[in-house]
Amino acid sequence: MPLNILEAPSPNFDQRRGPPDMLLLHYTGMQTAEAAVTRLRDPEAKVSAHYVVDENGSILRLVPEERRAWHAGRSWWKGETDVNAVSIGIEIVNPGHEWGYRAFPDVQIDAVIALIDDIRTRWAIEDARILGHSDVAPTRKQDPGELFPWKRLAEHRQGLWFEPAAERIAALGPP
Repeated sequence: MPLNILEAPSPNFDQRRGPPDMLLLHYTGMQTAEAAVTRLRDPEAKVSAHYVVDENGSILRLVPEERRAWHAGRSWWKGETDVNAVSIGIEIVNPGHEWGYRAFPDVQIDAVIALIDDIRTRWAIEDARILGHSDVAPTRKQDPGELFPWKRLAEHRQGLWFEPAAERIAALGPP
């Protein structure tokens, strides 16, 4: 079933040097979805993403996947220092830690999972390269944050999940 993706073009992009092989998940970190989309489409802001997924599950496309959106900032992953050049950025509406971070609604995560699945039909993106902004910019970013349901994505074969060591040890019980 095709996704219903609405177009909301942003001028904030340039050319890629090759095909994307990474997905980068963010939260918007703004008070409202409207404020986030306005900023991502503002030429003076010089920031964008390929997609925005609202809390109600609606999806906007701001930048074509074939173009380099400006979402990762100063970041790196496994030797790559231009993460924007190799990634597709998905902004997930959530006010974030500054404006009242909260759990992500199920309908929103369902849409994120469907969007990732759809994107992966076009690009060779491995589970290990579905990452959070905090993974590629750990000294300056914390999104999508500790409430993001990575385990749920992995259960839908979209990314990886590892039980934290303390939980694994506790599950063993006393000697």
